[in-house]
Amino acid sequence: MTPKNRVELRTRLNRERVLQKGIELADVSGIDRLTMRNLGEELGVEAMSLYNHVANKTDLLNGMIDAVFGEIELPSHNDDWKTALRKRSVSLRDMLKRHPWANGLMDSAATPGAATLRHHDRVIGTFRNAGFSLASTAHALAVLDSYVYGFAKQDRALPFDTEEEAAAMGQVFLAHLPASQYPYLHEFTAKHVLRAGYSFGKEFLHGLDLVLDALERDRDAEPHAGEPTTSAPDASEQR
Repeated sequence: MTPKNRVELRTRLNRERVLQKGIELADVSGIDRLTMRNLGEELGVEAMSLYNHVANKTDLLNGMIDAVFGEIELPSHNDDWKTALRKRSVSLRDMLKRHPWANGLMDSAATPGAATLRHHDRVIGTFRNAGFSLASTAHALAVLDSYVYGFAKQDRALPFDTEEEAAAMGQVFLAHLPASQYPYLHEFTAKHVLRAGYSFGKEFLHGLDLVLDALERDRDAEPHAGEPTTSAPDASEQR
């Protein structure tokens, strides 16, 4: 890169571009490999130039997290609460598949950004306007997000990505599972994991619906269940 090009690049550099490149690097190499030095190299500038746009590494990570929160579909006021949170949870899982490094960092920022706060406010508001008490909203948030984040992490950790790879791994696994010693695990692997079309990822929606149904029962067990507790913002307000 010529000196002139470097000057032009520094002129065009802004916080959004720094954060986007940080996300791209983390997607490819993982968050542990992301340093100010290699980020600067990717952008064609000295690492010190980045501090004109991010205060430090923590600010960089907080900004990256806020940016990926902005990719998640907000619950719509035009949907019933279960439909709205189902769509949001699917969108959250899709985001975590694109940016697996974010799993475990999503709520770690001491000073969360606007997209993060908007997301949490809308999710809480969806529960509250569906008649969840503050206590049941807290329970629901913990259960729902633990399921989504946990499923995404487990799905990512599996040693296969395709149905064909899953079948091949299942065959290898089955060879070490004598039915006489591990009868239930053998049956599960032989008759479920190895069946045509099996994919662990396909379990997500079934499990998500179980969670949402259970949250509905928990809400309905409370006095005054189902009564909106807060006025919803204008239904036309969309992200």
